[in-house]
Amino acid sequence: MTWSEMQPLLSQACSETLSMVLWSTLIAVAVGLPLGILLVLTDRGGLLQNVVANKVIGQIVNIGRSMPFIILMVALMSFTRWVTGTTIGTTAAIVPLAIGGIPFFARLVETAVREVDNGLVEAVQAMGGNTWTIVRKVLVPEALPSLIASTTTTIIALIGYSAMAGTVGGGGLGDLAVRYGYQRFETQLMWITVAVLAVVISLIQFAGDYAARSLHKRGARSGPAPKLRLLKTEETDLGKAA
Repeated sequence: MTWSEMQPLLSQACSETLSMVLWSTLIAVAVGLPLGILLVLTDRGGLLQNVVANKVIGQIVNIGRSMPFIILMVALMSFTRWVTGTTIGTTAAIVPLAIGGIPFFARLVETAVREVDNGLVEAVQAMGGNTWTIVRKVLVPEALPSLIASTTTTIIALIGYSAMAGTVGGGGLGDLAVRYGYQRFETQLMWITVAVLAVVISLIQFAGDYAARSLHKRGARSGPAPKLRLLKTEETDLGKAA
């Protein structure tokens, strides 16, 4: 197979993979972020302590994380068909990718939020800050470098999942590698696919690491004092308005 024949196949496969990963990442972050924060807030000693709710949410997350992705895809076929009208193609693959990414990202968020200095939380509570203020002004901003790193890890994991989705009709680079590299013995195309995946993952990891380091350095320079002064100013303004 010549390069002119490979190029359109690679372009389409890359487009399908990026589409699957982009939409599944957005859904995983949108659902996994509040889920991970909720795991911290409802834990023992948390701001919204509820042991029963915490155990239920934690068990659901654990079940989602423990299931191999290829089995999850098969198990969700009926649900995928109900949502998208089909079980084959890029759009159908987004459903199991997103559902598989949610518990994965939620646990990473939980770990990141637990690393936030409890002294900042106590200081905001002493100023009269409510739970929403603490989440919005302390937990998320302070954990942001770790959250960026967690998002990077999730994206890379979803790229791997998307390759597996390609083996069962999901499209993308995985489908290309199996159909041409394995079934038609186009070894050159298969190795080019592997190289493309390696380059994409390396670029994403570099961008994520750079963003996380930049945020961490900026946070280290500012320190906790400016944040607390800002919170105190906002609380004072609210008090005057009342």
